[in-house]
Amino acid sequence: MIWSYFKIAFRRLQKSRLYTLINLVGLTVGITSCLLIGLFIINELGYDRFNKNADRIVRMTMQFGEGGKQKYALTGTKAGPQLQRTFPQVESFVRVINGSVVMKYGSQMYIERRFLHADSTFFKVFSFPLLKGDPKTVLDAPNKVVITQSMATKYFGSGDPIGKTLSVGWYGPPKTFQVTGVAADAPENSQIKFDFIGSFSTIDASKHEEWWTANYTTYLLLKKKDQLPGFQRQLDTYMKGISRGELKLPASSPLTYNLEPMLQVHLHSPLDGLEPSGSATTVYILGIIALLILIIACINYTNLATVQSSAKSTEIGIRKVLGAQKSQLFGQFIGESFLLTLIALALAAVLAIVFLPYFNQLTGKQLSFSVWLQPLPTLTVLGLCVLIAFTSGSYPAFVLSNVRLISILKSGLKLTSSGGLFRQALIVFQFAVSVCLIVATVVVVQQLNYIRHKDLGYDKDHVIVITTDDNAHQHYGALKAEIARMPGVTSVSGANAMPTSVQWGDGITADDGHGKKDLNIVCLPSDIGLIKTLNMKLIAGADFIDDEFKLMDTTNKNKNFKYSYILNETAANDLGWTPQQAIGKTVIKGAPGTVVGVIKDFHFASLHQPIGPMMLFLDTVYTNYMLLKTTGQNIPATLQALQTLWKERVPTMPFTYRFLDDNYNSMYQSEQKTAAVFSTFSTLAILLACMGLFALSAFAPTKQSARRLPCQYPSRIC
Repeated sequence: MIWSYFKIAFRRLQKSRLYTLINLVGLTVGITSCLLIGLFIINELGYDRFNKNADRIVRMTMQFGEGGKQKYALTGTKAGPQLQRTFPQVESFVRVINGSVVMKYGSQMYIERRFLHADSTFFKVFSFPLLKGDPKTVLDAPNKVVITQSMATKYFGSGDPIGKTLSVGWYGPPKTFQVTGVAADAPENSQIKFDFIGSFSTIDASKHEEWWTANYTTYLLLKKKDQLPGFQRQLDTYMKGISRGELKLPASSPLTYNLEPMLQVHLHSPLDGLEPSGSATTVYILGIIALLILIIACINYTNLATVQSSAKSTEIGIRKVLGAQKSQLFGQFIGESFLLTLIALALAAVLAIVFLPYFNQLTGKQLSFSVWLQPLPTLTVLGLCVLIAFTSGSYPAFVLSNVRLISILKSGLKLTSSGGLFRQALIVFQFAVSVCLIVATVVVVQQLNYIRHKDLGYDKDHVIVITTDDNAHQHYGALKAEIARMPGVTSVSGANAMPTSVQWGDGITADDGHGKKDLNIVCLPSDIGLIKTLNMKLIAGADFIDDEFKLMDTTNKNKNFKYSYILNETAANDLGWTPQQAIGKTVIKGAPGTVVGVIKDFHFASLHQPIGPMMLFLDTVYTNYMLLKTTGQNIPATLQALQTLWKERVPTMPFTYRFLDDNYNSMYQSEQKTAAVFSTFSTLAILLACMGLFALSAFAPTKQSARRLPCQYPSRIC
């Protein structure tokens, strides 16, 4: 009997081709959207769950300053080992720092930007598969490195990389690392992504334990997953004692550590780590959009099925005369819905596979459709399809199966379309959803426009940023002079970090007129001319000048060393000065220095963070980037000239550059990708709603067609 239901349903669908096509398109688009968005949601919710110890791993974040305003997902080198020594709850720890290096093997030379240094416990704490090497010993001594399978192929081809050596340099003389292990490429949904992992004992920081100098991401492995709340309370008490005693910090600004469960970091932490955090809100919103698209498709089916009920009146009447029961009629019509949904599911699976590369490009991820082929996801999809079929088909089936035979006979085997009020309610719901999605899409687009056109306090357009290393520093003065003479270059300077992301945290002391005042501040070591190059606004004092380099006297054990400082408005205000009052004041940052200028506040971090106190100090030793302001004309020729000069002056390092505005835009890739996904699927939902209204108007019977026409032949019975 069930097979006959499907056979009759197939014939009816084949007969009503336009009706079938419209419903099929709606359901297919709805299910395809759910499959694609579902891949994204599964990926986001599954972050770091591949780690066997994921529920026992926590990330440490530090908080300090007046009222705990300064928050970082970093620690000093002492945090991990000291907590393991002090608290029995800590089974192990691992410190990680990411950096860029110049990697050489034979004639090959590349800049690698995912080179981690990590403690020897890395493969004990985390569950990254090690294809070659012993996880206990691959990082247990200086100058050892583990490479990923991709890097093994890149540098060594099909040969065995174990025992081979790589030259790794950036600052200081290059170091020779021996390859001791090969790891599988890090999963897509991992906070920690790497191409190389060097032993932590290689770097100088491993030889000293410090609470400050916070450059390291520290993870703790707890002995039991339920120990976290109690451990956090003990840690708070412990760090208050350390702050008062060893660190001698005021009671109002102690150093504290917060422990974040690893499984919650990606979606729920406000602090970015080794990669930008995701957003739980984004996951919820996309899930709701997928559900709304599916609901709109189901509403379209329900409305069209009830409108077309009159076309099925003859069949219903004959079957009722022949003794068909309500349950049989209900089964017949719900079977049609199931058949249509199964066809839509098959088409949706094909479309999801076809459009997955474009969806990956939209989201910036490498999602795989194979996720849906696993048992639980497969059952979930089938269950969803059963729900869709029953939800969209149950009301029309219920209406048609409950029509009384006498009503059909009285109307001459004509069944008027029923459920008008219900249809109207569904249409109102559809377009209420559409209006909400339109408004939300407009808000998202406006937010992106705000980010793109926000006045940052500096000019990011037509600024080329060149990455430097220790060898480039040896030729810094000559490089700067030759670049400044190039056509199209209007200004050249250097800085420790790009203005989009300044992370050097430090402490300064100054006299505000009522005694000494300590202030935690963000610092940017910079060269002369940075203010001009970035078109910052100087509101008091002057820019750095060459004569101020002479004040940085390193003779006689730095006893005569003196800095020059430029503060931002917020820093001057926090120290109790107006911009004009700040000029000439003495500030101590390890060594005393004089404030020579005050600049207008500029955004030196993400727009998500408020502008805090910030200070530029004159220094070229820590210059990681050279910044070139150009006219914006004939950029390819300028880049070619820069590359030629670089090969002559710095042959030990590949020439790499980026544009400052591109770097700024990359900070908001998450927002841009979310907006693109949101806009795409919101548009689909709106188009589906419009298509449903069009189909409804096309199939709905008019009053004129339902009215009985007058007889044209009075002498005959019409």
